[in-house]
Amino acid sequence: MGYQNGFHAPNGGADFLGYRRNSKGMTEVVYDDGVNRRMIWRVSGQNVREADLSAALGKAVAALRVVPALITELKKRAIAIERI
Repeated sequence: MGYQNGFHAPNGGADFLGYRRNSKGMTEVVYDDGVNRRMIWRVSGQNVREADLSAALGKAVAALRVVPALITELKKRAIAIERI
């Protein structure tokens, strides 16, 4: 595994959002609700700034509905993802 960065929900929830680079150098976004749901998306573009990705994840994890907020924040920053 390569580089990774993660964010936990500030409201005491178990929600986790993070990003990592896989062994092929591709960036992946990981969501885990701490109970039974884990979702992984691959970032489609190669020219995504880590600062933009971090900002989107940090803002989304603070929302009550994390996954819809994540999609919205990524769209605002023109970051394309695909679920794997």
